[in-house]
Amino acid sequence: MASYEKELAAGRDIARRAGELALQYRKGGIGFESKSDESPVTIADKECEKLIVSTLAEAFPEDGLLGEEGAVKESTNRRKWIIDPIDGTRDFIRGTGAWAVLIGLEEEGQIVAGFAYFPTTGQLFSASKGAGAYQSGPQGEERIAISDRKKPAEALLCVNGLSYIRESPFADHLLEWMETFWTVRSMGGCLDALLVSSGKADVWLESRAKPWDLAALKIIAEEAGAVCFDFDGKDTIYGGNYVITVPALEMEVRRFVGRGDAGLGSSK
Repeated sequence: MASYEKELAAGRDIARRAGELALQYRKGGIGFESKSDESPVTIADKECEKLIVSTLAEAFPEDGLLGEEGAVKESTNRRKWIIDPIDGTRDFIRGTGAWAVLIGLEEEGQIVAGFAYFPTTGQLFSASKGAGAYQSGPQGEERIAISDRKKPAEALLCVNGLSYIRESPFADHLLEWMETFWTVRSMGGCLDALLVSSGKADVWLESRAKPWDLAALKIIAEEAGAVCFDFDGKDTIYGGNYVITVPALEMEVRRFVGRGDAGLGSSK
């Protein structure tokens, strides 16, 4: 199995540097524009992506690039870095801590390394194929793993994008399905996804997502023991939506997101 030690060292450093740059911008007043999809973008998003892109291009000149704020570079070696300089721009604008720098590495169609850095807390999540997932911060580094929850009645469900989840085929049955869970939270997209990876939550639904939202989260979740798929049940970050779940609840979630009301009535 390939080793990604160089990529891990570089990715961790770049994510931290981009996060510190974002914090510098956050000290001033944050103005923003709306993109064509009505999502906000700030000068910090754009400048952090420039930093990430230029540093990656210098370290890995043959690799491709895909960034939320427009960075595109074709690969000559079937490798591509997928970048979200500030995932959670609305949280960044409002001053909450639920935003992160996300960087993922795709190789021959598979995500093989990823980084999620939360600048406001100093927490850095990272993973590479076959080497496990880790969380590091002021208290040091530790390996992370999913929970051992087996039933909805003992599981914490995270649902992201409540303001637009009505677009999903299961929307009419969501509230009833949520009642079968121990509790439900919606604290922030990448934050909730990483709660699943670190064993603090058990299922994450994201009804509207781009590849840069998901690349880093996918490999961290998988290396922590979770299962990932889109609402069509496919193993892809390009489907426009996503699920991260503990394996014990995989079939329950697949039934629900795939056929709307099919997950209802499962035993608690």
